[in-house]
Amino acid sequence: MTKDARPAQQDGTIDQGWSFAETMADVASEGLVHALEAERRVEPRSNVRTAWEELLKDARVCTRCELYRHATQTVFGEGPLDATIMFVGEQPGDQEDLAGRPFVGPAGAIFDAALEKAGIDRSTVYVTNAVKHFKFALRGKRRIHNKPDAAEITACRWWIEHERALIQAPLTVALGATAARSLIGKVVTISKVRGEPLTLADGSECWVTVHPSSILRAPDDAARKEGKRLFLRDLKLIKERAAELAA
Repeated sequence: MTKDARPAQQDGTIDQGWSFAETMADVASEGLVHALEAERRVEPRSNVRTAWEELLKDARVCTRCELYRHATQTVFGEGPLDATIMFVGEQPGDQEDLAGRPFVGPAGAIFDAALEKAGIDRSTVYVTNAVKHFKFALRGKRRIHNKPDAAEITACRWWIEHERALIQAPLTVALGATAARSLIGKVVTISKVRGEPLTLADGSECWVTVHPSSILRAPDDAARKEGKRLFLRDLKLIKERAAELAA
């Protein structure tokens, strides 16, 4: 487990459906270790690596919207800079905000477990968010997720566009409605576009699926099981399509 990652609460609200996941934090941290190792394999003196490091440096002090005022830090993307698949989530959650890394909380555990079952090695994909700072509302001492608005999504699109321009992944995956809006430039209904390729402005391909957090919010075990099944189906299709594009 990473030093900054906090163990998730075992309050029965999260389905530990994949047996290989001892704990959510262990799953997430293991995936991140592989992602960081893959990222470092890109030639340190290459133009792409240098440009990405400069982009990260600039993102650390981003003030393009007001979210930076209350978030702990910018949470930038991670993964190999020559990835064939880029996954884009909504925004960092509470644990991501503290750790400074994407997908290390409960949704990250669901994400990593689904990647494992789909046969996608996290070390081969780049993972980031449409919005780089944690937006939340305080309830006592708890920080509760608050969905980014249109202005915040637009302000942060600058970072996503530069990440995509550097990495040039032939296939980008929008995890949830916020990510889809950022990438496509308009509001879309996930159920209407899920499971089929869309063409982005640069000619690359985009697939839309749910955000893993939606599985955690499912009302009961049956709904969570079905949510996992459909998410896994999407990831398998995405893996197949990425292989076709890379061939």
